Amino acid sequence: MLGNRIVKVSLQNQLVYVQEGNRTIFVAACTVGKAGHPTPKGVFQVVSKSVKKRSHSYGFWVKGNDIRPTENPLQPPPGGNWQYVGYPMPYWIEFSPGYGFHEGFVWSSPRTHGCVRLHGRTAIEFFNLVNVGTKIIIQDSFPEDQTLGRHIRRPKDELVPDPPAQFMISDEAFEKPWEF
Repeated sequence: MLGNRIVKVSLQNQLVYVQEGNRTIFVAACTVGKAGHPTPKGVFQVVSKSVKKRSHSYGFWVKGNDIRPTENPLQPPPGGNWQYVGYPMPYWIEFSPGYGFHEGFVWSSPRTHGCVRLHGRTAIEFFNLVNVGTKIIIQDSFPEDQTLGRHIRRPKDELVPDPPAQFMISDEAFEKPWEF
């Protein structure tokens, strides 16, 4: 039944819906793109999926135990011998070049570089509900926001400290849901 599933993303309400025919089978809070890095609006489809994906746009410069966050993977810090390690984006579902759904912290306000982040086990569940080719509609709002979306629990990830940089550069970031 995966062929007749549609994903809807409400940007204003930061919600993701999966519908199968006329039934909604999944609703979850998400975080979307912040000012200057908006999540693109339009009609898309899933073009690829990967359980283990790292960002090519932002991450960390690493030299031994020195780990520095960066949004410029082309400009290493002075001193040579730095290795770039992209930010982990577990359960990646790409819908446009450089844009996708992935596991990450879900804040109450837009916070991403344009991707759609889903919390912990929710990201895994969503990953298993969609296939390459699944239709995705991203727009400001949907009628479901006023009914199904009104009662969705929002994680309070902005209250949780960032995970240690050592965790973010390791494979451990892909081994279990981020539920700190």
